[in-house]
Amino acid sequence: MIKPIVGIAANKHYLSNQDFFNQPFTYSPQGFVDGIHQAGGLPLLMPIGSPEFAADYVEKIDKLLLPGGQDVSPCLYEQEPRPKLGVTSIERDSFETALIKEAIKQGKPIFAICRGFQLVNVALGGTLYQDLSEYTDWQVKHDMYPTPPAFALHSITVKGDSCLATLFGEKAQVNSYHHQAIDRLAESLVPIAWSEDQIIEAVESREANTKILGVQWHPELTHTTDPKEQGLFDYFVQSFE
Repeated sequence: MIKPIVGIAANKHYLSNQDFFNQPFTYSPQGFVDGIHQAGGLPLLMPIGSPEFAADYVEKIDKLLLPGGQDVSPCLYEQEPRPKLGVTSIERDSFETALIKEAIKQGKPIFAICRGFQLVNVALGGTLYQDLSEYTDWQVKHDMYPTPPAFALHSITVKGDSCLATLFGEKAQVNSYHHQAIDRLAESLVPIAWSEDQIIEAVESREANTKILGVQWHPELTHTTDPKEQGLFDYFVQSFE
């Protein structure tokens, strides 16, 4: 059986690190690699590069995975940076936006997590709350630090007829590490899960010929202890076509 090749959009570490002679290095959290391997896929890291490389990268993979990381730059949705905006990387934003558009153009499924979930929304025309303090109905703790990721933080309600409901049921507990969130949802996306304070926690594509699944939480941090979270990787690698 041919194993699907899953392209992981890699991050770049810019901070000083003596083990690497203070040079930047490309990386991905190990949980993504392990989750894909366990699901029967072959992970392939794609380093940040020029957006013009995106078409060639996407052509060589079967599916695209977008992990978490830096805040999404508000310049992508024509806002000025607000005081509580965190670290951004326009280099990463530009490259991954090109990957998203190429994956859609080439008909390759996308699994987007946390920052990746937010960037998909922005790339398709949506906007973000630069910090949850901008959301007037904010009532649930969405950044679980310093609680370890092995423990779920808050509940989600899942749309009953969505692909996510078959994996999680209509009520579940998830971890949570974010301070940005979807504000205006892109027209081509459909919300399929919400927190109790109505922050959008998962989306899928409205268009039948475009396969997108995005979640706000981090299955790569709990996939070894929670079968539902490994089930997300299994579904993406084995069934999401």
